[in-house]
Amino acid sequence: MLEPTKRADASGMDEFGYAQTLDRSIGKFASFAAGVSYISILTGVFQLFYFGFSMAGPAYAWSWPLVFAGQLMVALCFAELAGRYPVAGSVYNWAKRLSSGTFAWLAGWLLLISSIVALGAVALALQLTLPQIWSGFQIIGDGTGTYDFALNGVLLASIMISISTMINAFGVKLMTKINSIGVFVELAAAVLLILALAWHVVRGPEVLFSTAGYGMDHDLGFFGVFLIGAMASGYVMYGFDTASSLGEETKDPKKTAPKAILRAITASFILGGLILLGGLLAAPDLNDPKLGAADGGLQYIVLSVLGGPFGKAFLVCIVVAVTVCTLAVHAAAIRMMFAMARDNNLPFSRQLSKVHPERKTPTVAAIVIGIIAIIPLIVNVSQPAIFTILSSISIVLIYLSYLLVTIPLLRKRFQKKWPLADDDTEPGFSLGKWGLPVNIVAVLWGGAMTLNLIWPRPEIYNSVPPFEWYLQWGGVLFVGAVTGGGALLYRLKIRHQTGVLAAHAAPVPEHPSRGSAQTEPPAATELVSVPD
Repeated sequence: MLEPTKRADASGMDEFGYAQTLDRSIGKFASFAAGVSYISILTGVFQLFYFGFSMAGPAYAWSWPLVFAGQLMVALCFAELAGRYPVAGSVYNWAKRLSSGTFAWLAGWLLLISSIVALGAVALALQLTLPQIWSGFQIIGDGTGTYDFALNGVLLASIMISISTMINAFGVKLMTKINSIGVFVELAAAVLLILALAWHVVRGPEVLFSTAGYGMDHDLGFFGVFLIGAMASGYVMYGFDTASSLGEETKDPKKTAPKAILRAITASFILGGLILLGGLLAAPDLNDPKLGAADGGLQYIVLSVLGGPFGKAFLVCIVVAVTVCTLAVHAAAIRMMFAMARDNNLPFSRQLSKVHPERKTPTVAAIVIGIIAIIPLIVNVSQPAIFTILSSISIVLIYLSYLLVTIPLLRKRFQKKWPLADDDTEPGFSLGKWGLPVNIVAVLWGGAMTLNLIWPRPEIYNSVPPFEWYLQWGGVLFVGAVTGGGALLYRLKIRHQTGVLAAHAAPVPEHPSRGSAQTEPPAATELVSVPD
């Protein structure tokens, strides 16, 4: 394990009670790229376009600006927090500053589980694209069997997660270099794709105002199916906090991380929205059933409109986007596991918080997360609706974890205790007088979206045979088990051992009566004293 520095910490990590053990080498573009690659417009838009379109038709596109408006409020709150506390495991450490020990631990726990589930869900997107590039990627069966799609998807996803594990375990420099190149390719491809689709437009934007008969059989009419289809947009615009979670490895993080968060979500909204609009206006036939099929969707539109060679070239760019998105989700999960483990807040914390002495990365955490991420894929291997089920569960958990930050932040604002009394540093970003209204909207939005996503509707959780009640209520049961089980784990075991591990504690500052600094850190020291 890398030993903490025995002198005054020039990196500024001693401000948070930690020694600098990670490699601070991430620049401005790499920080921005981390947020963009986690959101990954090409991955998200292409992965669930078919789902949104099959639910609400072309008008589902209105969920895109709606989700952006809500998530922007959350991102603004996070940017303000990142301007003060750019620390690994951002949501966990923010909640620790703002809330009780129980809720802070839950925020980290839920985000860790959601990131692991999301890692598998993102890697599954390869199944939607690779076989359309070349039939040889359909390794299991020919794609026509009942379980060919799901089985092959799990195989491709497992291979992708294994590759991501090796890259992330090797070091942050390699990961960010690959990630930055991939994001550059993704952004360039997104711009070119927008121009290409615009050139082939065959209808006007009035199609976005037509419900086209969707929702006729739903109890709530079109509004009901629109709420379901909105998951396709909700799945894309999260993970912008990754820029702050990599803050310990970022240069000048208090200024860099907030800008990266806001630029990432804004760029993703603009480019992703234009791709979505271009695809709907350029599609040869909006009544084609392939547009709402898992093996069709936006990929099918691109191939139909741009032709074989050009269409497949863009699909290759989508594969690049899925790859860097997988890397970013994995990296974020590693930082959360590392952040909680160095506070002795996870089982086997000493092992999970180990930092490789040369690569300066939490290698053990990278490997453990890679292994765990494959497990839910294998468990759901015979479930053809695995894509939407895993996507929805991961989003519910991440929205809940975000609420465990925005709610206590709002409470501090109402109590006029924000900024915190013990924080006298100059922030890199501040909302000023806009903080309260932005925070209120962020909380209302997060609560409404969480309820919408966890709603046990058969269209999401039980859309194909076998139709079982436990599948339809699977999201509620899983989220309840993770939340309740996590709370019990913390209350019964974890809270009695919490405290920064000696190997990660900041050196004790010079004591006035001694005249010299104490070189050995204490066995365990709290970063922030919070009530349970």
